[in-house]
Amino acid sequence: MLEQFRPDLVHVTGPSEVGGLGVALARDLRLPLAASWHTNLHEYAARRSEWFLRLLPKQHSAAAGQKIEDMTMAAVAKFYSLAQVLFAPNAELCSLLEQMTGRPCNLMPRGVDATLFDPAKRNRREDDRDQVLGFVGRLSVEKNVALLARVQEELEAKGHRSFRFLIVGHGAEEAWLRERLPRAEFTGVLKGEALARAYANMDLFVFPSHTDTFGNVVLEALASGVPAIVTPHGGPKSIVRGGETGCVVADAEFASATSGILGDPVKHAQMRSAARAYALTASWDSVFEGVYAGYEMMLPKGGAGQASSSRVK
Repeated sequence: MLEQFRPDLVHVTGPSEVGGLGVALARDLRLPLAASWHTNLHEYAARRSEWFLRLLPKQHSAAAGQKIEDMTMAAVAKFYSLAQVLFAPNAELCSLLEQMTGRPCNLMPRGVDATLFDPAKRNRREDDRDQVLGFVGRLSVEKNVALLARVQEELEAKGHRSFRFLIVGHGAEEAWLRERLPRAEFTGVLKGEALARAYANMDLFVFPSHTDTFGNVVLEALASGVPAIVTPHGGPKSIVRGGETGCVVADAEFASATSGILGDPVKHAQMRSAARAYALTASWDSVFEGVYAGYEMMLPKGGAGQASSSRVK
């Protein structure tokens, strides 16, 4: 199929079975190879190992977790070093990949469909006075979803009662969350218009993940006019403009940041407008212009690759 398609280059998206096949085919056909980073596999490996690392003496568990993360990163870096040009969704990852692989790395953020994700999709009942805290994503340990229960507990300790969680997604931590968030609405996985309405019906997006490379869901929330609270780790912090479209805070500050935004209606309204305005600048066209520019670095000058006109195959 590739011989019939006659590509100018091959672009793989990670060290999966298909990614490995793409690398082998690029070599066999002697084609330039690009690779993009989409998942922090090294951090996932460390988080998923925590259940058995707890069995170790405390002084050894942290070191073992760091060793797992470092070894996974070294293995993944070997895969990415096979490509001539790399792409990553945030500047920190680009810098890390360049250091680990010796290859040039280009930013490849995400765009958002601002027509689908729109504040106008909000359809809550007029008598619904609760403030809705939203989360969208896998309900898994690497998303740090246990912090949602802590946020509820701390808000209630501060005297807040008129709020509830709207949680979209599924995963291994769902039963644990249901037990500790009795007022929360769990919708399961939503797509299309149903997902757009869910975002629009939120008042604040609470995203405690430390491992996301970009945070598509954060950008979708902003497009829906929903300010976001994120951690200072991973890609979401590069999307949220602290004090303008949300807050970038440590885990211990999530509840106070939530209270500070929702307790100030004027500030909240300003953040909603700013979130939407920022998302309108994040177009897929601008994202792919950067990708095409990266492709041109690999293609011979005057050759077949008219990358910037999106005719590269």
